[in-house]
Amino acid sequence: MCSLPNESFSIELQQLDADDGRNQRTQWLLNSPAPPSFCNEIINSVTETVLPQKNNNFSSNSKQYGGGAVSSFLQGLFPILSWGRNYKVKMFKHDLLAGLTLASLCIPQSIGYANLANLEPQYGLYTSVVPPLIYAVMGSSRELAIGPVAVVSLLLSAMITEIVDPAVDPIAYTSLVFTVTFFAGTFQAAFGLLRLGFLVDFLSHAAIVGFMGGAAIVIGLQQLKGFIGISHFTTKTDVVSVLKAVFTSFHNETLSPLNFVLGCSFLIFILATRFIGKRNKKLFWLPAIAPLLSVLLSTLMVYLTKADRHGVKIVKHFKGGLNPSSVHQLQFNGPHLGEVAKIGLICALVALTEAIAVGRSFASMKGYHLDGNKEMVAMGFMNIVGSLSSCYTATGSFSRTAVNFSAGCETVVSNIVMAITVFISLELLTKLLYYTPLAILASVILSALPGLIDINEAYHIWKVDKMDFLVCIGAFFGVLFVSVEIGLLVAVSISFARIIVDTIRASTEVQGRLPGTTDTFCDITQYPGATGTSGILIIRINSGSLCFANATSIRERMLKLVTEANGSEENTKENVHFLVLDMSNVMSVDTSGIAVLEELHRELVSRSIQLAIANPRLRVINKMKTAKCFDKLGKGWIFLTIGDAIDACLSLKIADPNSTNC
Repeated sequence: MCSLPNESFSIELQQLDADDGRNQRTQWLLNSPAPPSFCNEIINSVTETVLPQKNNNFSSNSKQYGGGAVSSFLQGLFPILSWGRNYKVKMFKHDLLAGLTLASLCIPQSIGYANLANLEPQYGLYTSVVPPLIYAVMGSSRELAIGPVAVVSLLLSAMITEIVDPAVDPIAYTSLVFTVTFFAGTFQAAFGLLRLGFLVDFLSHAAIVGFMGGAAIVIGLQQLKGFIGISHFTTKTDVVSVLKAVFTSFHNETLSPLNFVLGCSFLIFILATRFIGKRNKKLFWLPAIAPLLSVLLSTLMVYLTKADRHGVKIVKHFKGGLNPSSVHQLQFNGPHLGEVAKIGLICALVALTEAIAVGRSFASMKGYHLDGNKEMVAMGFMNIVGSLSSCYTATGSFSRTAVNFSAGCETVVSNIVMAITVFISLELLTKLLYYTPLAILASVILSALPGLIDINEAYHIWKVDKMDFLVCIGAFFGVLFVSVEIGLLVAVSISFARIIVDTIRASTEVQGRLPGTTDTFCDITQYPGATGTSGILIIRINSGSLCFANATSIRERMLKLVTEANGSEENTKENVHFLVLDMSNVMSVDTSGIAVLEELHRELVSRSIQLAIANPRLRVINKMKTAKCFDKLGKGWIFLTIGDAIDACLSLKIADPNSTNC
């Protein structure tokens, strides 16, 4: 019996040690350093983008801060300086074959895409020369093939024709295309330098699937102009206007069936070679050179038979040679500057989304990581330089990247080989393409469209997430029946609406301790075996932000849970005396969120319940300290972990069993 005082003293010492440990951990939390300022975040973002990751933190050593910093900056901005030192002749053999194969596909596609963008054919080839060269020294993807693509060409055609009709004023139209390209490149470079890659994510996977599917159908319908040989065609892109223009042409124009025969014949040929290439991987080069063979054979046929005199529509004027400067054509003081900047932003986002998605998918196959922000910087600069050298918006092409990958490319040198080959073609072969039939260019584009329509992925989205499927079909039908920009707007609007609804309806969960563990707390709905602690209610906020949009609903939900917990207890002594608020998921809080926490505290005090906050994050702590919220809530009730908060509550109950207001 005489040992009881010693045991009590020992327990008190252990309790004091536990309290000291909790207090120390709480001080760690409250004395957290302030987060970096907005200016520092911008500087760090630019530094992380243009410098290799391993050299981001420089010491005060003058040598490291001198030549080492400059070298790191140059290697970060121009990755070719890093991997180029280890480049070998054996690698060049693979890149040479891949580049030549890529050029054979690129030449006819570039001419066709320029036609789709309502530009003269040489501009498509120009876009396959300068941007790939710039990307080769600044880009980090080894497989990505750069050049004009169908979707961006359609975007330019659909939106700029609303400002200037290319048939009425082709010079002004071309100038606006270059200006849009300049703005697109500027936006892309800014996104990368400021690490704003998350903006691309607003075009979600579901939105891209729907947008690409709708755009593919619209592009296919647009090709009916060249496929059938229609002279007068609508500038609108919706399916109703296009089909109406096609049916009208049958009554108002004399159409030559030779256009359709030529187009169908070579389309079947291209699709057949693609089927053979898929069946036999060694013949990957066959579908790659099929479009170029089609162009050469059809051009020769038209030239020998004089089919252009019998109704076959041909390219005719084709200017070759080196890319001329287009600096003087950029328009920054015209009446349409705002609209041009808007189009540039849309093209920038769509081009980045396609290129980064394609680049990352092939990078994962090769087992390396692709930095999206550095890719944005590379694409931004290549489009800025391109806009100054008669190029329109370029990006990574899925079809050409797949060919590049299948051809065994090792590095972006394949892009350099492709660009040089296209340049040689501009110098020597453009006169031979005078008699190229437009139906063949249409068939080349049509052959590339099936890869843009992914019915299986749309079905998968339907099975997994019905709201995502709504985004998908919203983009699809918006593009198909209204316009390209409306389709994008619908998809982004539905995505934003979903984000807002999810933010407003942020959930809260009651947590309990998992049996057999000391500090593991889980949702009692997900884990029914988790047990609560008598008199203590643990609630976690499942939202990344406690803000004006959701703070009030979260407070009401927590008070409702407290009321339900008290009402479910038969013995009032077991009512909730402590509410532990787990804020580990909350990354940010605004003034509305802080005000609601103070209101919650006052409401709980009126019910004789003590509020304890567990594991607030750095930015949350900083704002709450600035607002002096901890002075109102009590610094003694801020804890590093849920376990510390529960121990403090239990210690108070043991010290004063009759206390109901702590």
